[in-house]
Amino acid sequence: MQENRIFGINGPVITIKGHTDLQMMETVYVGDKRLIGEVIKVDSNATTVQVYEETTSLRPGEPVVSTGLPLSVTLGPGIIGNIFDGIERPLTDMRDRFGAFIGRGADFDSLNGDRKYQVTFLVGKGDKVSGGDVFAECPETPVIKHRAMIPQGISGEITEISGNGEYTVNDVIAKLRDSDGNTVELKLSQKWPIRTPRAVKRRMPANKPLITGQRVIDSVFPIAKGGAAAIPGGFGTGKTMTQHQLAKWCDADIIIYVGCGERGNEMTQVLNEFSEITDPKTGRPLLDRTVLIANTSNMPVAAREASIYTGITIAEYYRDMGYHTALMADSTSRWAEALREISGRLEEMPADEGFPAYLPSRLSEFYERSGYVENLNGTEGSISLIGAVSPQGSDFSEPVTQNTKRFTRVFWALDKSLAYARHYPAINWNNSYSEYINDLSDWYRDNVSADFMKCRDEICALLLEENSLMEIVKLIGADVLPDDQKLVIEIARVIRVGFLQQNAFHKDDTFVPIDKQYRMMDVILHLYKLAGEAVERQIPISKITSTGIFDRLVQMKYDIPNDRPEMFDELKNEIDLILNGILR
Repeated sequence: MQENRIFGINGPVITIKGHTDLQMMETVYVGDKRLIGEVIKVDSNATTVQVYEETTSLRPGEPVVSTGLPLSVTLGPGIIGNIFDGIERPLTDMRDRFGAFIGRGADFDSLNGDRKYQVTFLVGKGDKVSGGDVFAECPETPVIKHRAMIPQGISGEITEISGNGEYTVNDVIAKLRDSDGNTVELKLSQKWPIRTPRAVKRRMPANKPLITGQRVIDSVFPIAKGGAAAIPGGFGTGKTMTQHQLAKWCDADIIIYVGCGERGNEMTQVLNEFSEITDPKTGRPLLDRTVLIANTSNMPVAAREASIYTGITIAEYYRDMGYHTALMADSTSRWAEALREISGRLEEMPADEGFPAYLPSRLSEFYERSGYVENLNGTEGSISLIGAVSPQGSDFSEPVTQNTKRFTRVFWALDKSLAYARHYPAINWNNSYSEYINDLSDWYRDNVSADFMKCRDEICALLLEENSLMEIVKLIGADVLPDDQKLVIEIARVIRVGFLQQNAFHKDDTFVPIDKQYRMMDVILHLYKLAGEAVERQIPISKITSTGIFDRLVQMKYDIPNDRPEMFDELKNEIDLILNGILR
């Protein structure tokens, strides 16, 4: 084998002079400390490698060793509940060996090779199997059953089975003979290149919502299971907090949280919170169905670029088992900055704001791996992608935000003024949108109420009308408005403060069932209708507001528990009594 030596070093990018036998996207070991790298450019005169670790003290002349394999992750039991870096090295194990500061050239197995799992086989000797088929299962955590699958691209006949029992991820537990007569060993684990999407049988319509318990999302700007959403917002607008809420409460089976270039204390907070929070679905710690990938801002920049591919590959693996997964990427702007830095060191021609010209294609490669699918084994699964974007100065016209909008169908625009007014989630209802409304309307009709979408449309129309009226109020004041327009402003205040604003620290308001969300909208519109009739009969709006019924509706999110829906009927009766009393 040809010996390759470092010729030049430029930050995380190294060059090897002359012709080499290395291939594009191949994983290599760089230097005497065997740092992990990936080939990103090959020509007849030189080969370029990006290194996923700190290159300090690396010197020209040190060896570069080929592995012959693309950058891959190990997939198997032991992923759930773990915390990895951007190239799937277990940070807990690395801390135990190195302490607070991770050493370079650390060669760790991604999964614990000593832990044994109680394996139950689902196939027998002589059975015909193909890629994606589940041949065995084992409990990975108390709430997640791991389904060991035949590696994709392989099919044949089972020739040997070890039998039910306890095995590690490295044990050969079965063998099959493929169509060429070759024997293939089957383990609980398998490898998969992170930049290659896993195959599916077919993509299905995204017509079921991802229920998050957040009213402004579920009722106003919903995301479908298998959908893609962007959360853009400047510093301090609550991107991370919103993603934490979605990770805690959305009805996905498995959460993959990728901290891409964010502050280390935020990832520490995620780890601490998720281990302490009791999952409402299972009654167990939330970490029992969560995977954390941490590549913080002080870690090597190249590994930041790989981290979201590591996350999406793990999400696809569990999707193939038939699970609904949700991936939170926080934040894709830091990932794009890593692309920009590496592109600059490669002396590529920059595009908008210095980002590489291939930024849109890289974003599309990521977001288009979401979807609701039928898997090769006949099960259904989904990946919902929610990516935070951090535009500098809250400038939504910058390249990462604009290109992200091209590949996502939900846009939750965070607003600094709302965040500073302590209105959370700080999603601006005038700048946000969801293109899944029509796709999800049948589900809401069949599972919540026939007039759910009608209520939602009326709520949005009132907010839009209030936005127009407030422009007039700013110029000439509210006193000159007729009472019917003053009523719109009052009812919009109830919607904003009583419905859209949510308290993450209140036991009933942190997560709200979709049925309660509908009933809240219905009560608000019931008040608007009766108050409108009163205004038409020349009852002053001041007389209606003096009853305190508007403030009563603002507080209903706290006053009515999630498990007492009948109290909304009592509230509607109270509204009827008050307004009928005024009309007499």
